[in-house]
Amino acid sequence: MNLFTQIRGLVLDALAQMQSEGALPEGLDFANVTVEPPRDPLHGDMATNAAMVLAKPAGKKPRDIAETLAEKLGADERITSAEVAGPGFLNLRLAASVWQSVISTVLRDGTDFGRSDMGQGKTANVEFVSANPTGPLHVGHCRGAVFGDALAGLLQYAGYDVTREYWINDGGAQVDVLARSAYERYREANGLDFEVKEGLYPGDYLLPIGEALKEKFGDSMIDKPESEWLAPFRDFTIDEMMKQIREDLALLGVEMDVWTSERSYYDSGKIEKTLEELKELGLVYRGVLEPPKGKAPPEDWEPREQMLFKATEYGDDVDRPVQKSDGGWTYFAPDLAYHYDKVKRGFDVIIDVFGADHGGYVKRMKAIVAALDHEKRVNFDIKLCQLVKLFKNGEPFKMSKRAGTFITLRDVLEQVGPDVTRFVMLTRRNDAPLDFDFDKVLEQSRENPVFYVQYAHARVMSVLRRAEEAGMDADDAALLNADLSRVDHEAELAVAKKLAEWPRLVEIAARTNEPHRIAFYLYELAGEFHSLWNRGNDVPSLKFLQDGDVATSHAKMALARSVAVVIAAGLGILGVTPAQEMR
Repeated sequence: MNLFTQIRGLVLDALAQMQSEGALPEGLDFANVTVEPPRDPLHGDMATNAAMVLAKPAGKKPRDIAETLAEKLGADERITSAEVAGPGFLNLRLAASVWQSVISTVLRDGTDFGRSDMGQGKTANVEFVSANPTGPLHVGHCRGAVFGDALAGLLQYAGYDVTREYWINDGGAQVDVLARSAYERYREANGLDFEVKEGLYPGDYLLPIGEALKEKFGDSMIDKPESEWLAPFRDFTIDEMMKQIREDLALLGVEMDVWTSERSYYDSGKIEKTLEELKELGLVYRGVLEPPKGKAPPEDWEPREQMLFKATEYGDDVDRPVQKSDGGWTYFAPDLAYHYDKVKRGFDVIIDVFGADHGGYVKRMKAIVAALDHEKRVNFDIKLCQLVKLFKNGEPFKMSKRAGTFITLRDVLEQVGPDVTRFVMLTRRNDAPLDFDFDKVLEQSRENPVFYVQYAHARVMSVLRRAEEAGMDADDAALLNADLSRVDHEAELAVAKKLAEWPRLVEIAARTNEPHRIAFYLYELAGEFHSLWNRGNDVPSLKFLQDGDVATSHAKMALARSVAVVIAAGLGILGVTPAQEMR
């Protein structure tokens, strides 16, 4: 039940009635009429812009429309007041019974309260993490993993059929560097001199790989030329690193539906096949790129004919090379083939989650999908996850993947656990830097949003346990029959009003691909609940359990339980387990 949608329907009915009475002309477009929370809660419960957006096409003054609309809405029993404000905004106050009905709806629907059908019948592909298999996942990958998984969960909650996908970057030059790095560790495992030269991966995480290579190959590869050991060492090391990546993601609670190998595009001829199709469509051609603009060309730059993708026709800055003059594929070629495959798989929504260092990819990737989506039906979005700054003992904790001194995802999980990690990673917008302080994320205070939200859920559970210990029924069936008219204090209704925002919030978050909105909302809901709890310490009638008054206790427990239900639903989207008690 989206209460805002219901009240908008009431507004549209009133506008239609005004048309039938001649107060408004026929043929008006009501698409931009909204009903939403007012900027200042003191102005009312909801506000509509109907008069403002209809005044010009109707040829009337906004306040004239608003006053007539207010009279119509005021006749409905759900509306206690409709007040015109400013040039023609209309502020609405709803009856207490409306907010009380939200509580019973939450209890009836459970964690399905707030689920949307906006994505019904639509499919979505969310590609995220996609880290090079050249080392363990670090805290930067962790943010992308959490964001992507939470976004997928959000879209599922909004009704989409979602595919989580990982693009394995096992086709570029970096995996040859990985193989050479592993070879040095293989020599080390065999008791020989080894040298991790500049440009190789020096991390200790390759020591077990060296031992595993020794176990598999013995010393048979020691005196062989690189041409003989490079490919098998590369394949073996990639497999071992991907096993570790899968394990780390599982510890974080992330499960992929599809794992797609970049190398498979090279080996299977998918790139060639894609380019043949794109030639027929006139999207690739042989040509010469101009030198870089705005500065003198590099000394080694020379004009050369290449196969180019017509990216500039679709919003990119330059046409992108897909094949080098020597016949080899550029890094762009597999990206082109991969996204062509995504489009052909028929997804309605395609989302790429990239790290902050991939900002330069946005235009070219959008150009690919714009060119290949011939029916113009795909909703394509790219989300960049900014850097995570680590702090420990008040000091910055730096990482460098090549230096081998980075903080792995597993390091973080071992110190704070997956639930804390996931929630903290969503306490900022994905495009804003995030400070992750190992001390503060375990703090038990309002300043720690993880604790604050979990504490609210745990408090509700403690109320229900105490009720059962006192011999009261505290299950949802009993609470559904509660007399909710007993929940009438302004502080109690404030909690119910916040609950009513949940379905609307879900749709906004899903429409904008912003799962951080869920975390923000849960913090606000927890704040309303804690405020009510604390007022109960000063006003005994606000306590959730009323001695000797079972009927009132049931009503107040129903409100508390509905808070726990929505918190559990929101945490479920984020992949976080709700706390039953705090220790």
